Amino acid sequence: MAFAARQDYRESMAQDSETFPVKLQLPDHNEERTIQVGREEHIWDAALAAGIVLPALCHQGYCLTCAARIEGGGAVDQSDSLAYFPEDREAGFILPCTGKPRSALKLRTQQQRQMREFRKQKRLLAPYSWSDE
Repeated sequence: MAFAARQDYRESMAQDSETFPVKLQLPDHNEERTIQVGREEHIWDAALAAGIVLPALCHQGYCLTCAARIEGGGAVDQSDSLAYFPEDREAGFILPCTGKPRSALKLRTQQQRQMREFRKQKRLLAPYSWSDE
């Protein structure tokens, strides 16, 4: 699909896809922002389009830099992630850079340290975890 110069890809997606409200709990100033995210859109991309810059490095669902945690339930499709485990889902962790909403969500952002510690405890892949523990 090609887009004309300056055409927002989100306009095209909105015609073809349902959207879900995603409330982001941001650590700066204890701020909450709600964005609309298309069913086939990555949460991180929708946040950026709304002017919210979340941390990320790989954009492949591997490094955990973008990690967030679901507050109060909800569903996220993580099939685009290179390394996402059932244990992550059970603990409520998601990777917004590759996560697509399947329901309304409330996410606590910037949970990379917590997700890495969780994975180390479970003996799962935890990139950029340099401690000896």
